Amino acid sequence: MATRDDSKGKLAETKTGGTVPVSGSAEVEAFLAAARSMPPARPADGRGRLSFALDATGSRQPTWTLACDIQADMFASAAAHGGLDMQIVYYRGQDECRASPFVRDAATLGGLMRRISCMGGLTQINRILGHLGKEAERSGLRAAVFVGDAVEEDPAVLREAAGQLALRGVKLFMFQEGYDARVEDVFRGLAQVTGGAWCRFDPSAPGELRQLLAAVAAYAAGGQMALTSRRDAGARRLIAAMGR
Repeated sequence: MATRDDSKGKLAETKTGGTVPVSGSAEVEAFLAAARSMPPARPADGRGRLSFALDATGSRQPTWTLACDIQADMFASAAAHGGLDMQIVYYRGQDECRASPFVRDAATLGGLMRRISCMGGLTQINRILGHLGKEAERSGLRAAVFVGDAVEEDPAVLREAAGQLALRGVKLFMFQEGYDARVEDVFRGLAQVTGGAWCRFDPSAPGELRQLLAAVAAYAAGGQMALTSRRDAGARRLIAAMGR
């Protein structure tokens, strides 16, 4: 998992059992170069933090492209509630899982995201959850959103990792694309363990995901009060899902 070294504002490559070699692909090198060039966003009073995690494997490119656009709405949604520092976290391929530094504007995050294209591989949700736990200890992260359509890992292992996040006060907002019942069961379980929410979205209706992600951003920036102050369908769905 790529995590940020707060002392230098850089990405550090770590993996259980050793160092992950940096891929030689041009787009990964461009992603890392851009991330390394940015100063770390320092938490400030009134600003929330959100990790925006996505499955970037196989046929996920349409949703990734949509997320590149939607993240601007997320920053805008959070602006009225003190602002937001956000990082992108993704996995793809056979052994690639990376996270950007936290940034506080849509142009910067969008630029990072557009350097990455999706690549076939298995899910690495447990590595995402491990990163979130470290981020909670390091920077006070309290909310994370995950967008995906598959689970190819042991659900019990994932639930244990989610339990560790719950102990650190991190809520997971699990957004599922598609109707796979097994995926729904796992995603629902991870959300419930952490006190977050599970919602399904229709990829043919991009406004649905847009509203859900904007609602999460408002929550990350301003808490429950910011969420309940919104009147759109996404906020209502999120509030209802958190109550289950």
